[in-house]
Amino acid sequence: MAVIHENDIHAFIAYLEVERGFSAHTVRAYFNDLAQFCDFVENGAEAFRRTEEQPRPDPSLDILRKAARNEVRAFLAHVRTTGGSARTSARKLAAIRSAYKFYVREGVLDDSPAQAVKPPRLPRNLPDVLSIPEVTALIEAPDSSEPIGLRDRAILETLYSSGIRAAECAGLRLASLDLPNGMMVVLGKRRKERIAHLGSFAVKAIYGYLAVRAELGAPTHDGLFVNARGGMLTTRSIQRIIERYAMQALPHRRDVSPHTLRHTFATHMLDAGADLRVVQEMLGHESLSSTQIYTHVSIERIREVYRGAHPHA
Repeated sequence: MAVIHENDIHAFIAYLEVERGFSAHTVRAYFNDLAQFCDFVENGAEAFRRTEEQPRPDPSLDILRKAARNEVRAFLAHVRTTGGSARTSARKLAAIRSAYKFYVREGVLDDSPAQAVKPPRLPRNLPDVLSIPEVTALIEAPDSSEPIGLRDRAILETLYSSGIRAAECAGLRLASLDLPNGMMVVLGKRRKERIAHLGSFAVKAIYGYLAVRAELGAPTHDGLFVNARGGMLTTRSIQRIIERYAMQALPHRRDVSPHTLRHTFATHMLDAGADLRVVQEMLGHESLSSTQIYTHVSIERIREVYRGAHPHA
């Protein structure tokens, strides 16, 4: 058991980083949610009226210790009444529960007032999916006569062929690739490695890009996808690339993102008869329930085809 000093909220942050393997973005979100909760316990609704010029106090164990279940519920109610979605409210409750669970386990706190608080019911929104003609139009949008176009074609083919996340795509290294066998090693959430698969179209596109990669700023590192100056592309850069070609090739579609290609990959696999657990493994989902939403998409597509094709539908 770790020795935790009074008000040492950073022991929890270290636990998230080291033991849970959370990304810096997720850890920052947990810290900010805890800070807002502690601010609310101390200052009430004022915690929801702070501006950027009013820095929020750091969370502390002292405040967590004196919070009660009703204050957790009141905090979540304020999240909703100030415009937060059910998903935002559920995320904040998850952060609060996680902190209490850690300090109870470490023997610092006696119990968790958040444990008995029910999370809000989340809407089951079906993911947006592209049709095969739409995916084809998007992938063929880059100008393959230019190095940047070859890079972008390779990115689009890789995302659709493998179903990997934008952050996983940005983190790919040359050593990650096994192109002759159509495979690559991907570093996913919580720094877990998995094997992702590449189809023949993606392999061909990556080979085409690798032939001109050195022309993009003469990179000296082993990052796979680079910008015009030779630096590694960021997750946001890949998002912008997808958005740009979506506006060009699919002007009638809104909010096309790298995650749209991930949704499309999973749905097209299931439409073609792939086993749900195989798709789960390919996506890197820890829980089968995360993958099952794509079965609803496929069923909905079947219904649409039926209604449009059957004379008595």
